[in-house]
Amino acid sequence: MPTPVLARFLLLVLFLAPAALAQQVEERDKLAQSGMKFLSVSADPRAAALGGAATALTTGPGALFYNPAGLARAEGGAGVFLGQTNWIADVSYNHGAVALQPAGGRYGTFGVSVMAVDYGELQETVFDATTDDGFRDLGTFSPTAFALGVGYGRTVTDRFSVGGQVKLVTQDFGAVPVSEAGFDLTREDVSESVLAYDFGVLYDTPFPGLAFAVSARNFSQQAAFGDGEGFQLPLTLQIGASLDTRGLTGFDPSLHRLVLAVDAEDPYDFTSQIEAGGEYTFANTLALRAGYVFPSDVQGVSLGAGVRQRLGGVGFGADYSYSAMSVFDPVHRIAVRFDL
Repeated sequence: MPTPVLARFLLLVLFLAPAALAQQVEERDKLAQSGMKFLSVSADPRAAALGGAATALTTGPGALFYNPAGLARAEGGAGVFLGQTNWIADVSYNHGAVALQPAGGRYGTFGVSVMAVDYGELQETVFDATTDDGFRDLGTFSPTAFALGVGYGRTVTDRFSVGGQVKLVTQDFGAVPVSEAGFDLTREDVSESVLAYDFGVLYDTPFPGLAFAVSARNFSQQAAFGDGEGFQLPLTLQIGASLDTRGLTGFDPSLHRLVLAVDAEDPYDFTSQIEAGGEYTFANTLALRAGYVFPSDVQGVSLGAGVRQRLGGVGFGADYSYSAMSVFDPVHRIAVRFDL
């Protein structure tokens, strides 16, 4: 039986790859024209270390950032996810999510997610032809961005789960200079808030360890800052599969576990990509991960590790990932999770 299952997984990879690579020869009219791109930054070190191939893998509260159908697969009656990403240019992303299964999951799983961006202090200048540099320094400003979501996931059958999330997304640049008369600046508050929606499904096939998933994130109406030109949020469609090989090998599954995952991602404002990764877990405690995204002229190999343990009735996990960037400093992510 192992060979047919593995063959189907490989066929899926071969099916998804041409669909993504074909987009590379097509010119996207909306290339790099979406806004609020902070919504696209990966929250979970485990998912990032797998190259982003997490649509069919991420479960529990952290699934709200990838595929809300995975929320229904939360372990225990409650779960907490806390993560931080040290992004390029010293930008910091902070993520948090909580999942709750009332009545033992009889009514599904409810979740809340939050994402906040710390851009730090940025230099503010305006054009000024009277200076040698051609601009005037106005000091610093600190833009902010956050997203607050409420999600729900439900297991329809023992194999099929669905989920969704509604998010309030806000980005605020503060009081921005828009005109000046002499040296007297006129400022205007520039910010925008919009509702966005995520949807997802997750299906465990009858074949041991093989799962398929689809997610669509950041559906919304067109947004705009003040009277500026309208833009779309970074709408993303992701189709993925994962294969847990512990039933396909002769190894003791309590000691050795290998999971493979592959996703095809089709963003609104970028060319499609294939994301692939693998995770090896020893003794259900220590996990080593690696992943790759292609084609990409910026992101390279991702690596990561994690530990998980259960003490009494509380499960604990900690994860770290390292993502290489060709022209930027590497991106580091850390996260902790608790299951009650």
